[in-house]
Amino acid sequence: MSEQYYKGQSFTAADAINFDETEFEKCQFKDCNFSGADLSKCSFTDCSFQNCDLSNVQLKNTTLSNISFSDCKMLGIVFADCSPFLLSFSFNGCNLSYSSFYKLKIHNTQFANCNMQETDFTSADVTGASFDGSILAGAMFDNTTLEKADLRTAIGFSIDPENNRISRAKFSVDGLQGLLHKYNIEVE
Repeated sequence: MSEQYYKGQSFTAADAINFDETEFEKCQFKDCNFSGADLSKCSFTDCSFQNCDLSNVQLKNTTLSNISFSDCKMLGIVFADCSPFLLSFSFNGCNLSYSSFYKLKIHNTQFANCNMQETDFTSADVTGASFDGSILAGAMFDNTTLEKADLRTAIGFSIDPENNRISRAKFSVDGLQGLLHKYNIEVE
């Protein structure tokens, strides 16, 4: 059982928040700096984060269910540590560089206009995900399920079709180079 429970609250940069196994439902977090915070064993349901710094937060056994992140700095987060139960989130304009989604099943996740350099999707299942306008330079896709994913406007990715499942995924003609990179050929 959680130490504290908050429902429908709004939190800003000036608020002091105790994250000791706290449960948050339908809460909003705006302009908060949680960089390096330990959010382990917390529960977030139907919450939104706007313009927050969550870089290097600890998420061991943290529940993230129906969470929206907008314009957040989220460097180096290991989402793989989260509780997989009801795990769902969306990202808009976030910097997720150096974060990890290793082995997560996150169907239909929206990554809109995100900076995702060196982000790890190894063995993840991102079926139906959208990477609209996202930068994926150096992102790791190995044994990743990208079926029905939309990468038409994503840039900088390198995906080996032989080591990833890409059936019915969507790519633009400009993105073909990211699929053929390993063959060291030029597409003009």
